[in-house]
Amino acid sequence: MRFFTPPVELVAEVYATIPDSLRETDSPSTWIDANHPGSRLGCFLEGPAFDREGNLYMVDIPFGRIFRVDRRGTVEVAARYDGWPNGLAIHRDGHLVIADYRLGLMTCDPGSGRVEPWITHARSEGFKGLNDLVFARNGDLYFTDQGQTGVQDPTGRVWRASPAGRLECLITNGPSPNGIALSPDESALYVAMTRANCMWHLPLREGVPSKGGVFAALPGMHGPDGLAMDEAGNLAVGHARVGIVWIISPMGEMLWAIRAPEGGGRLTNIAYGWPDRDHLYITDSYRGRVLRCKVPVPGLTLYSHQ
Repeated sequence: MRFFTPPVELVAEVYATIPDSLRETDSPSTWIDANHPGSRLGCFLEGPAFDREGNLYMVDIPFGRIFRVDRRGTVEVAARYDGWPNGLAIHRDGHLVIADYRLGLMTCDPGSGRVEPWITHARSEGFKGLNDLVFARNGDLYFTDQGQTGVQDPTGRVWRASPAGRLECLITNGPSPNGIALSPDESALYVAMTRANCMWHLPLREGVPSKGGVFAALPGMHGPDGLAMDEAGNLAVGHARVGIVWIISPMGEMLWAIRAPEGGGRLTNIAYGWPDRDHLYITDSYRGRVLRCKVPVPGLTLYSHQ
């Protein structure tokens, strides 16, 4: 019998830091008041995604900003609007799609910074609070609708939107659906269930989840956040408050554990770099910076780069 071995520890390096000039430490934020009362966070980073030129985009939830980091590590504000951007993905044509907690699905022209609504409700019902999203190769967009759900209220949802905007609800019983990823062959969907401290594996049969189950559970409290997939089907998982990014095999074995250089931190969301897909980029949200770690297996080529 083969027994699982302890994960190999890897240490990330700092790739980019939000400069003091872009930190809103003295600005009011209703998001901070609701989620981190008393904090003086100048930003809270999530949703990293790379465009074809290797620019890294990410969201700043409390201040409604989209940051862009070029390949030299220079940070600038690409867009700003009155919302709570939580997740971000890049379309093949280059425009950004934002999972906004308050407003629904938004689009952004990265050139002009113009942000516009795309899908703001489902059959006249508002979303609970969108969190994260991922494109399939055919342009379908899967996204999580987390809101304030948890084990006390397992009514979080996962949606799929076609390129034409046709909306389907795939699950309605998620205890805090957060990060989301597709398997390499797109036969299964992985969803981080934060408050249940586990990831679900949802096989897709004719596009509908079937015989879903728990893929892996994490140690300790405060569950998984962002997800990303590599070419071998290993799932990278941001374990936010624990300050670790786990890389887990398709069989549920923890292969690697990535930490910040000084440990700790709020390691929330993750993305494989472009064109160097052998590096994993990690948002260290509280510290307002992006980490980078070389990994043994390259990440999947995403829809935006096909």
